[in-house]
Amino acid sequence: MSPASPLLPSAIKLPDGGLFPAVGLGTWKLPKPEAPGLVQTAIRAGYRHLDCACDYGNEPEVGAGLAAALRDGRCRREDMWVTSKLWNTYHEPKHVRAACERSLRDLRLDVLDLYLVHFPIALAYVPFDVRYPPEWFHDPKAAQPAMKPIDVPYADTWGAMEELQRAGLVKRIGVCNLNISMLRDLLAGCSIRPAVHQLELHPYLVQPRQLRYCQQEKIAVTAFSPLGAPSYLPLGMAKTSESVLTDPVVTAIAAAHGKTPAQTVLRWGVQRGCAIIPKTQSAARLSENLAIFDFALSGAEMDAISGLDRHRRFNDPGHFGELAFNTFYPIFD
Repeated sequence: MSPASPLLPSAIKLPDGGLFPAVGLGTWKLPKPEAPGLVQTAIRAGYRHLDCACDYGNEPEVGAGLAAALRDGRCRREDMWVTSKLWNTYHEPKHVRAACERSLRDLRLDVLDLYLVHFPIALAYVPFDVRYPPEWFHDPKAAQPAMKPIDVPYADTWGAMEELQRAGLVKRIGVCNLNISMLRDLLAGCSIRPAVHQLELHPYLVQPRQLRYCQQEKIAVTAFSPLGAPSYLPLGMAKTSESVLTDPVVTAIAAAHGKTPAQTVLRWGVQRGCAIIPKTQSAARLSENLAIFDFALSGAEMDAISGLDRHRRFNDPGHFGELAFNTFYPIFD
């Protein structure tokens, strides 16, 4: 049985002493026009964790919102946690620093709290002045556009990430979307260990071995898409029948606690020891997503939600790469 955690802290303490806010604002698919205002609204609501990436295409707008909040005294930089990610086209070590510096410039920051390798996928370089962010296609105007994979050992990319931390551009480095074997191999050869592993986690993709292994290795876990299907419905990558928010198990537990299904699922995520980064454009839901620290799920309730596991991965390059980008590129079994 999983233990209940009624006194769950709102931040995860990392081995370096850093406090990683357990709830952050995901900025994937956040429209550019709304991003500055939404970031300011989120900070007013209490958010101190922003999850960003080059590939999201909105870092300048997120940076503008953060800069306005700092300027207006709504937060202090030392209290904010900002994550960004290295895109696939910058895996060659000679491109890693420039990619990081571009994100820093767009976000109007001197240092990132965390910089992650977005995918274990190395694609051919696309210069900034050709296209930024470069996205997945190497040449969108080609007769048959496709991804253009290149051979770059992950360890080489990681070595360049380590140099970013040594240079003071980032406080910590981490990974996304690795399987356990890849993560174990990285740990065997790295000089600086990943502080965080960001991966898809929700009640229909529970990944208990990943979570247990990261906890064993003292690597914090960020759960992206912590509510599952809703992020993928507009993209045609999920069906309405796959929403955990309407699952009878979740709705019954939510009703028992006087909480919404979303709050119940998010509570399950943080109670497992993960940071979560739900995305919303609703001011009401911004506050709702933070209001998960005044109740606890019992061990039986935790187990009931974990028992919903369908091994349903929505964000799988081995699937969407072929459908959307004419390239079969599996990274998961």
